[in-house]
Amino acid sequence: MDEMNMRVRQEKVQKFEEFVDRRLKPNLVDAITLRDKVIEKQKVFSDLKRNIVSLQKNNMTSLRSMVNLGSEVYAQAEVPETRHIFLDIGLGFHVEFTLPEALEFISVREARLAKQIEEHTHLIANIKAQIKLVCEGNGDNSNEEKEKLLDFFLHLVVCHQLGVCPHVS
Repeated sequence: MDEMNMRVRQEKVQKFEEFVDRRLKPNLVDAITLRDKVIEKQKVFSDLKRNIVSLQKNNMTSLRSMVNLGSEVYAQAEVPETRHIFLDIGLGFHVEFTLPEALEFISVREARLAKQIEEHTHLIANIKAQIKLVCEGNGDNSNEEKEKLLDFFLHLVVCHQLGVCPHVS
C-alpha cells in the first residue's frame, strides 16, 4: 500500500512540476516582459515631460536637434516654433497640443501607466507566490501537509485545464 501511495504522490509532484514549468514560469516571463514595456513607455513620457518643462523654463522659441530616422541613422532637425507639439495618442493618431496641454496629457498618461505597472507587479507577485507554494509543497512539511498541498495544487491544475480557475491565467 505504501508503494502505491508513493507512486500516486510522485505522479502528483510530476504534474505540479510540469504545471510550473509549462504554465507558471512562461506566464511569469510574459508578465515581466509586459511590465518592462510599460516601464519603458513611462520613461519616454517622463523624458518628454522633462524636455517640455525645460523648453518652458528657458523660454525657447526654436531649437536644433538630432533626430533618429531609424536604424541609428540621425539627421539634424530644426524646429522653428516650439509653442506646439504633436503627441502620439495611440492607434497611430497624433494630436497637436500646446506645451501646457501636452503636460496635462502626459500627467494623465503617466498616471495610467503607473496603474498598469502596479497591476503587472501584483500579477508577478501572485505568480511567484504560486511557484513558491508548489516548491514548498515538496519541502520539509509533514506527509499530511504535503498531501493537502499536493491535492490543492492538483485541484488548481485541473481548474486551469478546464479554464475555470480565476486566480491562475
